[in-house]
Amino acid sequence: MIYSYYIFFGGLSESLLFYCRWIAVVALLVYGINKKNLTTWIFVSLILGACIGFDFPTLGKNLEILSQIFLKLIKTLIAPLIFATLVHGIAGHSDLKQVGRMGWKSLVYFELVTTIALFIGLAAINLTQAGVGTKHVETGHTQLPQVAHQTWQDIVLHIFPENFAKSIAEGQVLQIVVFSIIFGIGLIMVEEKKRAFMVNFTDSLAETMFKFTNVVMYFAPLGVLGSIAYTVAHMGLDALLPLLKLLLTLYGALIVFVLLVFIPIALLIKMPMKRFFREIGEVASIAFSTASSEAALPKAMEAMEKLGVPRKIIAFVMPTGYTFNLDGTTLYLSLASVFVAQAAGMHMTFEHQILMVLILIVTSKGVAGVPRASLVILMGTAASFGLPEWPILMILGIDTLMDMARTTVNVIGNCLASAVVAKWEGEFDPYGETQNLEQEQIKS
Repeated sequence: MIYSYYIFFGGLSESLLFYCRWIAVVALLVYGINKKNLTTWIFVSLILGACIGFDFPTLGKNLEILSQIFLKLIKTLIAPLIFATLVHGIAGHSDLKQVGRMGWKSLVYFELVTTIALFIGLAAINLTQAGVGTKHVETGHTQLPQVAHQTWQDIVLHIFPENFAKSIAEGQVLQIVVFSIIFGIGLIMVEEKKRAFMVNFTDSLAETMFKFTNVVMYFAPLGVLGSIAYTVAHMGLDALLPLLKLLLTLYGALIVFVLLVFIPIALLIKMPMKRFFREIGEVASIAFSTASSEAALPKAMEAMEKLGVPRKIIAFVMPTGYTFNLDGTTLYLSLASVFVAQAAGMHMTFEHQILMVLILIVTSKGVAGVPRASLVILMGTAASFGLPEWPILMILGIDTLMDMARTTVNVIGNCLASAVVAKWEGEFDPYGETQNLEQEQIKS
């Protein structure tokens, strides 16, 4: 009798939650229709996708095609956008000395910030001890992508393209950047009469690709909906419980990193914070919901240009940062590597932790385009230090949710980096003062 009551009221409460959930979703849809704002629609799509994935998992898994379409459209525009903005920035406005200055300034900034991220990750995992007491559970036969072991020579060679078309096809952003820089330098050496056509062409191409981005972004809410629906349907919310402590440690560490590093840097360069958060909000929501830095790149470039960063600096710093300035990934790798040791019951001294993380950072270069490459890298490093593989396979269960957070921080970090380099170059103009002065000079 008691069991029958439990079944009845349990089923009633589930039904009540179901209807309340979808009434709230309908209310959000009405709100989104009234707002007619892309950022609002991305937020609505996040909620709608999560509800579809939770209540209708079969449909949620099939909706993954929407996110795949969106990512394909984004990948289509990345290579021509980077090529056009970089070549026009170098040949049309910059000189060779400025390209060199931007290069070393970017690398200095990248190294400084990623090192801070490394230590925050180590501090977080040593503070929470999230891996201590983890029980060995079977994870099934999960297949990870194969990534060949890379020597330092392989990493260096990976930077340089052997075929520009191949680099575009494989989405090798850094190789596209290197080709575009050399092409722009070569174009500077051409006499002005013959150079003018190509400079005008790349300027026109860049403007066209930004308009192309605006068109593709209308599809962003559907892409977000499909990505979140698939994630929730594939994993289920209950799958998070065994690894909730690790997940919260990562999210907490990333929030601390943003508060202690990003915000002080933004204030130091006199970034208008309200405008920065408004412009970057849409970029961050795309990065978080798709867990793809590529998906957010075009919109991030457009947002930073609105904030007063010259396009030539954005085109150089942001794509380069996608390989060398992965703040969120660096923090994650330091945190996850120590978690594996804690889960295995192995004590690691601080010196050993630093050594392992430094190896992880070096080996992570050049494999950013491989799905779940961070887990593959962790697997190889664990073998080098005699750590078991089963904690890494456990992390795989929540890797998508962890990837969403670290990708968001990666993207925000690269946006901020472009502003820092622009400020360092004396070309950061968030209030449009330079543009207003030029307009006044034209009128006079």
